[in-house]
Amino acid sequence: MASKINQYNWVDKNVFPFKSNYFQTKSGKIHYVDEGEGEIILFVHGTPTWSFLYRNFISALSKEYRCIAVDNLGFGLSDKPEGFDGTPEAHANNLSQFIQELNLSNITLVVHDFGGPIGLGAAIKNHNRIKQVIMFNTWLWETKSNKGARKVDKILNSTIGKFLYLRMNFSPKVLLKKGFYGKKRLTKKVHKQYILPFPNKSSRWSLLNIGKSLVGSSSWYEQQWEQLHDLESKPWLILWGIKDEFVTLEYLEKWRQRLTNSKVVKFDCGHFVQEEKPTEAIKEIQKFLKR
Repeated sequence: MASKINQYNWVDKNVFPFKSNYFQTKSGKIHYVDEGEGEIILFVHGTPTWSFLYRNFISALSKEYRCIAVDNLGFGLSDKPEGFDGTPEAHANNLSQFIQELNLSNITLVVHDFGGPIGLGAAIKNHNRIKQVIMFNTWLWETKSNKGARKVDKILNSTIGKFLYLRMNFSPKVLLKKGFYGKKRLTKKVHKQYILPFPNKSSRWSLLNIGKSLVGSSSWYEQQWEQLHDLESKPWLILWGIKDEFVTLEYLEKWRQRLTNSKVVKFDCGHFVQEEKPTEAIKEIQKFLKR
């Protein structure tokens, strides 16, 4: 179950002052933050981020709510076992176990990027525990027909892709930057907090494995999309960065067609709304929670 362990010494406690908690899975320990009291807000990140992505949200919202932010296995302050396959479905199974063993209910689920399939995959299994969903740029349908995704998949499954991800730490060093529309929003100090969780080759398999899952888990995404009916009638808030080059406005349109009663708020920023427009996004979440 949960135990407490000291944080890694590179964590900037001025901006991430939260207590570390750990949850044991069969593949390794998962780190999570658990701050505040009240109704539960559960934050799920994608790649190459970790619970640090939600630091401003936790600080603001934990005054009135219980904010729980999980680091998926292989990310952030969680263990980085080389043997873990690191697919979104494996992460979703871990998250489902976490929700059940901590007996979380009446959850406001917050998802982004690969955290969309991961969080929603776990939520579908535990739909009776989910109150509502807040979603940043993400997807939940087959990807193998997407030309851009196939192009990325080809690179990731090549020798050069493996070299870039495992030797050069390409995902947090280069791709993360590309996700920002306002480049100045990613300061060196903040960028460091995304690079340092992956100090060597053995710690970077999670980045490569989840990258390969962009197309590799296409059928699983589609299965979740088909099973979304247990969640789609619940309240949804969609917070979308419209200058995202990865998860574009076409993705948003697909969500809007499916989630006809959702509230959509667009932001003039890139993939990481949490970093580029934190204050504005927090205000929208507070309005949504108090409606």
